[in-house]
Amino acid sequence: MTSVVLFAGTTEGRQLAEYCVRLPGTFHVCVATEYGAERLPESDNMTVHTGRMDAAQMKDFLRRTAPALVVDATHPYADQASDNIATACDALGLTCLRVGRQSMVEDGCTMVGNTDAAITYVNQIDGNILLTVGSKELEKYRRVRDWQSRVFARILPMPEAVAAAVQLGFSGRHLLCMQGPFSEEMNVAMLRSVEARCLVTKDTGAAGGFPEKLAAARRLGIETVVIRRPAEEEQGREVLTPEQCFRRLDALFGRKNVDCKSVQRKKISLIGAGPGDPLLLSIRGQQRLQEAELLIGSARLVEQFRQPGQRVFAAIEAEKIADRIGQDAAEQIAVVLSGDTGFFSGAKTLLTKLEQFEPEIIPGISSVSTLCSRIGESWDGAVLASSHGRNCNFISKVRRNKKVFLLSGGEGSVKRILSTLTEYGFDHVRVTVGERLSMEGERITSGHPSDLMDKSFDSLSLLFLQNPRPEQRTPGWKDEKFLRDEVPMTKAEVRAAILARLQVQRDSVCWDIGAGTGSVALEMAELAEDGVVYAVECLPVACELIERNKRHLGVSNVEVVTGRAPEKLAELPVPDRVFVGGSGGELVDIFNSVTQRAPGARVAFTAVTAENFAAAVGWLSTAGMEEVEMAQISVSRGRPVGGLHLMTAQNPVFLLSWRIPERGPEG
Repeated sequence: MTSVVLFAGTTEGRQLAEYCVRLPGTFHVCVATEYGAERLPESDNMTVHTGRMDAAQMKDFLRRTAPALVVDATHPYADQASDNIATACDALGLTCLRVGRQSMVEDGCTMVGNTDAAITYVNQIDGNILLTVGSKELEKYRRVRDWQSRVFARILPMPEAVAAAVQLGFSGRHLLCMQGPFSEEMNVAMLRSVEARCLVTKDTGAAGGFPEKLAAARRLGIETVVIRRPAEEEQGREVLTPEQCFRRLDALFGRKNVDCKSVQRKKISLIGAGPGDPLLLSIRGQQRLQEAELLIGSARLVEQFRQPGQRVFAAIEAEKIADRIGQDAAEQIAVVLSGDTGFFSGAKTLLTKLEQFEPEIIPGISSVSTLCSRIGESWDGAVLASSHGRNCNFISKVRRNKKVFLLSGGEGSVKRILSTLTEYGFDHVRVTVGERLSMEGERITSGHPSDLMDKSFDSLSLLFLQNPRPEQRTPGWKDEKFLRDEVPMTKAEVRAAILARLQVQRDSVCWDIGAGTGSVALEMAELAEDGVVYAVECLPVACELIERNKRHLGVSNVEVVTGRAPEKLAELPVPDRVFVGGSGGELVDIFNSVTQRAPGARVAFTAVTAENFAAAVGWLSTAGMEEVEMAQISVSRGRPVGGLHLMTAQNPVFLLSWRIPERGPEG
């Protein structure tokens, strides 16, 4: 039967041992101490070997067990043991996998190469020192100046380690015998109790409680001296995560596409904290918070919801949270998120990074339902939007809907929203602002935008916008809607045909090149409600007119770009829809630039002269575009003459459209 030798004694080693008991092989798990053996699972296919081995003993052990694979999951600082394992494997021709843990060192730490360097450094500073480096090299720290009065050592409460430390002269309040992991608060308490001015530690990662030690030292303004890890990668050794090692073990035993979720012991709960009042937290959410060994969330939330003695990690970035969960030794972890997990919550992104743990989602009470309960309104049929940390075309949403809920975010954000509503002609909209809902200082204010402009509001507020006269616009707006002056404009019938060819989507990024009055750009923006349109125009008078039309027609998601194409195009985000209405004599260069910048985009072009039409057709004949269509649009409009009507012809327009091919593998 296939056998595996696992060198454990760490959190990662325990996780791997728990995984191995489910596999159809025989496993030899080696740990240095009885304490390490106590934490391992019991199984008929697993034998635990306790005690340290030197290089010769290790080689002899591997020769006798003859494993198909060796896994080194020893401590990151057990470099001698790792070297012995690697040397023995090389000599016997065995495959050895090294399982490591992510470094958690941040800026501001004093990094030293080894124990001797740490001692040299602390001998140059004054004040008490807390050591959290284990007990193996404790004897060396007697070389610290005035060590008997200055040095305090925290070690595991193992009898042999405690006896050895006492024999070295560490005793009384200078010897802290405790089993971690420790919360930030516990580390703060210990640093204060010994009046430490310096913390000497190792980069043991999340599993070793390093982030909590670092956070505690920073909180107290205490210098942190960190002994670097042995550089395994620099020695040409591949370092795997536990999850990567799971997959290698699966391959060894012929298990294909095995999902590791079932063996993950970590229980992750994503908890909606509601609007802020702890009494509004669900009972299930309260249970998970009380059970959690580690609480993660924003600084405000973890401070508000932490339980006595609970370790916390303040973070809002999904990547940081996922990394911490993957590295931490905690088996029950709660991530607390403001409001409801389904309403503009960080839960959406976080879920994609925690799939292997199958996290439990516990919804909370949203700020929307809270505000509605306060003002006696329903939110049936309402549109939900957020301008917190994102661009939001709320003007279009307000124009189209009777009810819009809008989350604000950032200093002065409510005032900017009110100002924009007034600027775009929506002062008739009724605004209700809910601040600090359910918490101390809750305030609800209502009025029209201009009525509220002189008031101050909390940066995180919820706005309820009620429009008594919502308007739904269809393509082909009447020409009379636009401010014209002397700037050329694409007529309504042609605009409708252009939009039909472009098939603008709700979230499209569009270019309107040679925008003129902005008539096409504004209609594209109306369709791309959650997108943006860049109107490129070289005439300043036309650019000013587009800005006026934006406010006149209440369309905010158009960005006016003053300058000539194709030069200005290089500065713009990549589009998926492009309209070329004017070229300034640079037609072919514009087509080439658009083709290079926007693979896969739909393009429409109009020409009123035969020369421009011929140039476009000539370019298309060799450009390799897809879905090419050509049309001539002739429009006649009726006008009254006496009691009759005559049809007056407009200039015919050539309309061409195509789709740019996607880039091939060569890019």
